Amino acid sequence: MRLLARMYPRRLIISFLPNGLNFPVSSVSKTKDARVREVSVATFSTQKHRYCSKMNNEESNLDDCSKIDIPTAGIVVIGDEILKGQTQDTNTHFLAKKLHSFGVKLCRVSIIPDDLTTISEEVAKFSKQYTFVITSGGIGPTHDDITFEGVAAAFGEKVKPHPDIVAFIKEWFKTDDLSSPAMKMAHVPESAVLHYGEDKIKGIKSVYPVVSVRNVTIFPGVPHLLQRGFDLLGKTLFYRPGVGFHVRKLFLAEDEVAFATTLNETVKEFPNVAFGSYPKLFHSYYKTKITMEAFEPRLVEEAEAALRRKIGKDAIIEYNPDTISSAEYHIGNLISSVPSLSSPVKEAVDILEQCFTRYSPEEITVCYNGGKDCLAVLHLAQAIIQRRSPNTRLQAVYITENNAFPQVTEFVQQSIVRYDLDCMVIPGPMKEALANLLVQKPQIKAVIMGTRRNDPYADQLDYFSPTDSNWPPMMRVNAILNWSYKNVWDFLRGLYLPYCTLYDRGYTSLGSQDNTLPNPALQTTDRIGRIVYLPAHMLTQPSLERKGRISSKQ
Repeated sequence: MRLLARMYPRRLIISFLPNGLNFPVSSVSKTKDARVREVSVATFSTQKHRYCSKMNNEESNLDDCSKIDIPTAGIVVIGDEILKGQTQDTNTHFLAKKLHSFGVKLCRVSIIPDDLTTISEEVAKFSKQYTFVITSGGIGPTHDDITFEGVAAAFGEKVKPHPDIVAFIKEWFKTDDLSSPAMKMAHVPESAVLHYGEDKIKGIKSVYPVVSVRNVTIFPGVPHLLQRGFDLLGKTLFYRPGVGFHVRKLFLAEDEVAFATTLNETVKEFPNVAFGSYPKLFHSYYKTKITMEAFEPRLVEEAEAALRRKIGKDAIIEYNPDTISSAEYHIGNLISSVPSLSSPVKEAVDILEQCFTRYSPEEITVCYNGGKDCLAVLHLAQAIIQRRSPNTRLQAVYITENNAFPQVTEFVQQSIVRYDLDCMVIPGPMKEALANLLVQKPQIKAVIMGTRRNDPYADQLDYFSPTDSNWPPMMRVNAILNWSYKNVWDFLRGLYLPYCTLYDRGYTSLGSQDNTLPNPALQTTDRIGRIVYLPAHMLTQPSLERKGRISSKQ
């Protein structure tokens, strides 16, 4: 299948069918073939697991149990390249997340080689055990693309050319030779059912089908093809109305050990609720995530309330993992709860409103370098464009520098995805980069900056400051010019925004690796005497913000 994307015309790939889930691994086992690796998530012996919950009131008894059919699923990942570590399997993560959202219990994931006997035996076994079986990989024109043959053998069938796919292959590859490599993809199991997806909103229809045999659905292994196919057909094939998981989460400021006894007691108290505990060693906001999951909302609500009472509010972080989607709403809530932010945020919003009134979105870009100040103004600009032009992507420019921190580069890339930015990446220095920007986007008239008053050369700036005469002509918009160091951190952390991990390691002002060190004002020692640095937001002397910068002007 990996050859498929290279050999097919781009138009075909676009129309070919085919959004982190950390599931617990309870065992790793080997079959007779040592090449087979099975990751066991849970053990179910029947296609549908009966879920029974007892009503929690004085009049209830065992006869009050309500039984819900839980659809189950097994995934068979096929490919030597996965087992050899040559290709990373991202399909399992995607499928697991999607299936869970449909109320389907993923029970097992098996990664197996391109071997006909192994494929047929694994598919046959999974088909008997689970409501749904999904395979990924092994569809294509080459010798190792044998998933169709393996699935057919699982049910005692042979493959044969399907007339609909034959017609499609004939049109696209201009061949009617049934023995040609292209026609290999038209040979499907005898009882195969073809599924053609359609996105009615976008007007997208698939031209090559997803194939299923009984309760086995066969997807390609190329991730974007699989994701496209599942997005178009997943709800039709796997969703069962009325069945779904109800999930609650608690985020804690302590590690697992601190409350393990409390959690274990609560687990026993609520036997029909599935609890999960997930430590986060280097998260900016919490140390442990607790999940509670059941098919009845009442059960998870009661479990959460009980756990909250036992743990205590001081140890619970009211963490919100997404304050970006409805940015303006969450900013409003923040300034209501943190009065000291009201004036600086309203001032910055007013400046940005003026900017978007003077200039169209096409004439504005955000100069974004992944630093804390640029992140704050980026988030504010995103909130405004969400309201004023909801279907318009915010423009940004990332000006790179020599010997940049890899953590900064990675965070910028994450931000581009997180905010769906229309971002240009241009090598520095700044003056040449802005000139290059105007060459590629001559319509740009204003650049939103993350400049604050205590930055070098910023003491004479105003909210709207044209560039100097010997610089590329544009308006610099300095919306957070009067913000303090504390304002920035109260804003970012008050909204639980992800920020560059270097800030949690004592860096307070980011440049390149050549001119930036952890701030010595944050130096301390851990419990075994090693030198460590407190997070940047714990700096109590704002005048020392740039103490870690090695430059002529501090």
